[in-house]
Amino acid sequence: MKCFLKFAAVLSMAATCAVAAEQNYPTRPIRLILGPSPDLLSRLVGQKLAERWGQQIVIDQRPAAGGIIAGETAAKAPADGYTWLLSTASFLTLAGLYPKLPYDFMRDFSPVTLMGSLPWVVVVNPAVPAKTLNEFVQLARAKPGQFNYANPGNGTSTHMVIEMFLNDAKIKVVNIPYKGVVASVADVIGGQAQMTFAITQAGVPQVLGGKLRALAVSSAKRLSALPEVPTLSESGFKDMDVVGWNGIHVPKGTPRAIIDQINKTINEVLQAREMQERMTAAGFEVGATTVPEFDAYVKKDFARYTKVIREANIHVD
Repeated sequence: MKCFLKFAAVLSMAATCAVAAEQNYPTRPIRLILGPSPDLLSRLVGQKLAERWGQQIVIDQRPAAGGIIAGETAAKAPADGYTWLLSTASFLTLAGLYPKLPYDFMRDFSPVTLMGSLPWVVVVNPAVPAKTLNEFVQLARAKPGQFNYANPGNGTSTHMVIEMFLNDAKIKVVNIPYKGVVASVADVIGGQAQMTFAITQAGVPQVLGGKLRALAVSSAKRLSALPEVPTLSESGFKDMDVVGWNGIHVPKGTPRAIIDQINKTINEVLQAREMQERMTAAGFEVGATTVPEFDAYVKKDFARYTKVIREANIHVD
């Protein structure tokens, strides 16, 4: 009986310490692991979190292997709230393309919150005789295989989204892979390829400068920078509300109280006017979600990416 009471006391003390640790969170610096994604949003948000919490957000960028190293490092970290992963759609495409990764993104991570989204702009070289997306579709149907699209990298989320569109439009456009967004957009400007889906940061300045023609945007609503350009949905592609995004995931097993605290604080930071202005200037649409909303968001995207990988028979070398 005495042993039982001592054991119960130990358990009670451990539980009390765990609750105290969660309530005082964070008490030391937090490591935010990035894959190949740009670090702009993570640094903007990290700076504001550091000011609120008095703890540094250390950016640990691991771009090797397209983000696989970043995902593995984060998945194997202690589930104590002090290691975060800057999650993007790239981790979903990796999961669909590589069945034997050293971690399982959907199983080994818990969602925290969406932070921002980056719509794609469907752009063509100005020499292409199409003023609307439907005109481009009709041209491509009349000349199957005679148009090229610039792909910033096989297996990227941009590659997947273009293939989703081609499948929905029932057109054949030849995939020309590049090593990065800058090179792919440059060759559409130069005429070596006729079309691409350019992330807003890369596409909007070129459209406004007259070097590319915008036919549609991929988000649910029009972009404030290109108010005259319709969405894919408005152009007749009802299931093509898809965007690039940045969010936060943590290792599975992280206490829910800590997850909720991170979610609450990040969303408060995102609601600040200064943050919204800086994100908009950088091409981001502000995205603040509850934990369940972000969970559903990621699962929907994962289903879409795995579907297109299977149906388009996409492989990477």
